[in-house]
Amino acid sequence: MEKTSRISGFHKMEWAERLKIVQSFSGLHNDDVKLLQKEGALNFETANRMIENVIGTLQLPIGIAMNFLINGKEYLVPMAIEEPSVVAAASNAARLTRDKGGFFVTSTGPVMIAQIQLVNIADGNATRMVLFEREEEILSIANSQDPMLIGLGGGAKRIEIRVLSTPMGDMVVIHLVVDTRDAMGANAVNTMAEALAPFIEEWTGGKVYLRILSNLADKRLVRARTTVDKKSLGGEEIVEGIINAYTFAAADPYRAVTHNKGIMNGIIAVVIATGNDTRAIEAGAHAYAAQSGRYSPLSTWGKDAEGNLVGTLELPMAVGLVGGATKINPGSQIAVKILGVQSAIELGEIIGAVGLAQNLAALRALTTEGIQKGHMSLHAKNIAVMAGATGNMIDEVAKRLVLDKKVRVDRAKEILKELSNE
Repeated sequence: MEKTSRISGFHKMEWAERLKIVQSFSGLHNDDVKLLQKEGALNFETANRMIENVIGTLQLPIGIAMNFLINGKEYLVPMAIEEPSVVAAASNAARLTRDKGGFFVTSTGPVMIAQIQLVNIADGNATRMVLFEREEEILSIANSQDPMLIGLGGGAKRIEIRVLSTPMGDMVVIHLVVDTRDAMGANAVNTMAEALAPFIEEWTGGKVYLRILSNLADKRLVRARTTVDKKSLGGEEIVEGIINAYTFAAADPYRAVTHNKGIMNGIIAVVIATGNDTRAIEAGAHAYAAQSGRYSPLSTWGKDAEGNLVGTLELPMAVGLVGGATKINPGSQIAVKILGVQSAIELGEIIGAVGLAQNLAALRALTTEGIQKGHMSLHAKNIAVMAGATGNMIDEVAKRLVLDKKVRVDRAKEILKELSNE
């Protein structure tokens, strides 16, 4: 029978039946299927409620970043990531900041935007004014959708309205500004926007198409700052090197992208660990980096009057503690317990501090020993395992790979053979 991906009723099938079909289609070995059947903290029943067509779960290592002092409070920070050296780098960078008080972080609050797109209107500016005249009604209708959120002090607070000139004529875009409290807020703001659509059409005579949140959460910013003693860092030359590296990123988008990727290494690792939406955070951060019309670094680095290094970071941070995987995935719940956070604002501020620490670690490595030394020494262990090393052999093979400066699978196999013959 010819293979086909058109499988009717796959989502209704039992786990074993789905696995059998995938095994047959893809030629999986029985050992592959056994791996997919292994359940960790996230069991099949829970996973099956989270997404569609589940056949298994995929685990990531969870490490703990140490030494974080944020707004005068000590934190152990869980990070879920596959890339070597990220957790160690964040921990080391956080340690360097402690002499000057660690990280100081503020935020603008848990505010999200729902966008409502209105078209087929005769006069955009007149329509804009009509809608402003209805602001109290708009807020009332929006807030009637989520009494629980209102009870917690959140809800729709105001509207902002823009007229966009497009090839299809004027388009009015209503921004519903919503305080989502401890939720990321996507479901809440989308529900409000949906409820408002027919009323806006009735009031304006136009047609509403899109009504959905914006992931450019520029009203939900996290701002982090740290100072690093120049002596702890390694001297004035390293301070100058880090500032030069930042200046390179500020002048060149090709470098800025990699600069920001280093920031996101730390941020996304905590976002994953706590069950938040990585795609929303990435999209918002990179859009914010390009808000001037040119892609730029999210952080800045300079020095104070004494010559100590000073770093800042500002970016959108739409994370929550209620709803989504954070409340469903047991592993995410444990990560939140480790952090000991009491609000989504606090979680966002911790994540901002981790991003700045990760950036500091990367820039320090680039301006001193180079990024590869620490990274490759850890990566060498992965290569050793890929070559077949087990137990104590893993460390020995990795050590020799680093000494040889040839961190490759073929060389690892050669070393493994040499060690076996000794």
